[in-house]
Amino acid sequence: MTLHSCVDLLRVLDPCQSPAMWICMVYNETDTSVDFRLCRDFGLILSILSLIYLLVCFPLGLCYNVLLVVVNLSNKVSMTMPDVYFVNMAIAGLVLNLVAPVELLSSTFTRWHVWEYNNEVYITLLILFNISSLVIMYSTTLLSLDYYIERALPRTYMSSVYNTKHVCGFIWGGAVLTSFSSLLFYVCNHISTKMVECSKMQNKEAADSIMMFIGYVVPALAVLYAFVLILRIRKESTPLDQDSARLDPSIHRLLLASVCVQFVLWTPYYMTLLVHTVVVAPGYISSARYLPTYYFLRCVSKLLAFSSSFAMPLMYRQMNKNFSNKLQRLLRRLHCRDQSCPRERSTVQQVVT
Repeated sequence: MTLHSCVDLLRVLDPCQSPAMWICMVYNETDTSVDFRLCRDFGLILSILSLIYLLVCFPLGLCYNVLLVVVNLSNKVSMTMPDVYFVNMAIAGLVLNLVAPVELLSSTFTRWHVWEYNNEVYITLLILFNISSLVIMYSTTLLSLDYYIERALPRTYMSSVYNTKHVCGFIWGGAVLTSFSSLLFYVCNHISTKMVECSKMQNKEAADSIMMFIGYVVPALAVLYAFVLILRIRKESTPLDQDSARLDPSIHRLLLASVCVQFVLWTPYYMTLLVHTVVVAPGYISSARYLPTYYFLRCVSKLLAFSSSFAMPLMYRQMNKNFSNKLQRLLRRLHCRDQSCPRERSTVQQVVT
């Protein structure tokens, strides 16, 4: 394989779709140059980071996401508008928890891989990943906008729990429709006829551009606009600030922290997606020596995106003071389900007498 053929291959494929060490094939097997050693070191670092994520972040994210969903759904009466959005993000985090081990245990991310997956599995994982990313980003965005509405117009139906649940349903539907281009790419791999029409739909750069614009640019602008409005409201002291129906002040810190963390973890992935669409795919990179660095950064950015599935519920657990009370009520109900509680027995006796 020549240097130019390797560059051409990278322009066609997603660099995180192929085995982790194929990129080092641009060098000779006996090559001892600095670039070759750097390429091998990148593969080793990526393998170690993947194993750390699987051993630490994956179980934490799985447990806390399940806990966040179960605790809030078991206390539906006490759920607030932010709780609905965080439950929505936790469900998307569970989808990421399903995708992460399949990718991180393959040769894409680690030298000590457990399995390989074909192109059909890759497209399926890509669709699930895109849907989860859209749900997480738009849930964060709408949480910011609804928080401003709640601050500006307390007791309004616009940011009610009932409406928020419907909005979250639309978020999932929109995420599925936005990922339709990847679904078309998947279907076309199984169609033997009408290949001309399918070849027109297999434009990965166009699909990446759509994901970049809809999945990152639009949410970023909306969050920026919401934060400007929120800061303007906070500077204006009004009698509504003493309204007991308003959200807890700790929600503001949780909102600010969640938005910052989400964009910090997802921005590198979308930036590498932009670089691949604008620079790599058109062929502006003509030297193969930059491919290992680009491949490493692309995969590390995806690893950071996976990390949002455990960072968000962990932060919600620590910063939401009502979560502990909800968890204690759930544990008490589970305990009382196994055996009658003293209060219940005394209540029954009073009713009988």
